[in-house]
Amino acid sequence: MSSIDAVLRPHVRDLGDGFTVRRLLPGHPHRSVGPFVFFDHMGPVVLPPGQGMDVRPHPHIGLATVTWLYEGSIVHRDSLGFVQPIAPGDVNWMTAGRGIVHSERSPPAARVAGPRLHGLQTWVALPLDDEEVEPGFVHVPAKDLPQLAPEGARITIVAGSWLGQHAPAPTRSPTLYVSVELEAGARLALPDEHEERAVYPVDGTVSVDGVEVPPAHMAVLAKGKGVVLTAPQRTRLMLVGGQALGPRFIWWNFVSSSRERIEKAKADWREGRFGHVPGETEFIPLPDK
Repeated sequence: MSSIDAVLRPHVRDLGDGFTVRRLLPGHPHRSVGPFVFFDHMGPVVLPPGQGMDVRPHPHIGLATVTWLYEGSIVHRDSLGFVQPIAPGDVNWMTAGRGIVHSERSPPAARVAGPRLHGLQTWVALPLDDEEVEPGFVHVPAKDLPQLAPEGARITIVAGSWLGQHAPAPTRSPTLYVSVELEAGARLALPDEHEERAVYPVDGTVSVDGVEVPPAHMAVLAKGKGVVLTAPQRTRLMLVGGQALGPRFIWWNFVSSSRERIEKAKADWREGRFGHVPGETEFIPLPDK
């Protein structure tokens, strides 16, 4: 029995102004892994002096967004009134639920010399009973995240749980989201602790039971089987997964178990019923398709 069910290749997406990301989820043959329905790897990139990342206010429903940075900084603003810079090692966890609007921008100080940016942006689907919960936002500073340090490795529990450690982010279903740094030659046993699991090498190659997985590719692991990860060179990777929540429809920034709910969200955004981000007048219009 192979330890790897599938290896997902990245697809480059242009978010505008030449800012591109590598998208792994939704993918084929796996549209999701555990509750994770969307996985973007941005950067590493250095933007020109005076410029920055400017994701104008836009809406979400039925999900939680998770921001994890390796380099750079982003300022989050939302329709609940939260204004929160995020730095490498921190976690921004935004629960959209019945609906929220937010923007993500490079801070003014970083624009002077040209911002550096490298990180992961992921969406976590909410369980059926929680799709319409009240929206919320939680910031977890790096110092509050559980860490482990087995030989040759440095491990941070970003969200959810692993090996008896639980991160503070308010997950609503069993979740695996763990940052791992491996020294060259290091080995790490990955037990069959969650229903669905994937390994994503951010940089460097990792071997899964002897099968090499290149950087920016996602190895979805076979269910019910522990594996051993080996780093031929110094490697950073993410462990992704958790409990499968069933199929979800995704249209633009909306995630739901119901097509009708997504149609309502489209109409609500088009007609200005989502609310707004205080202090911001721009917004991203509803796409034509």
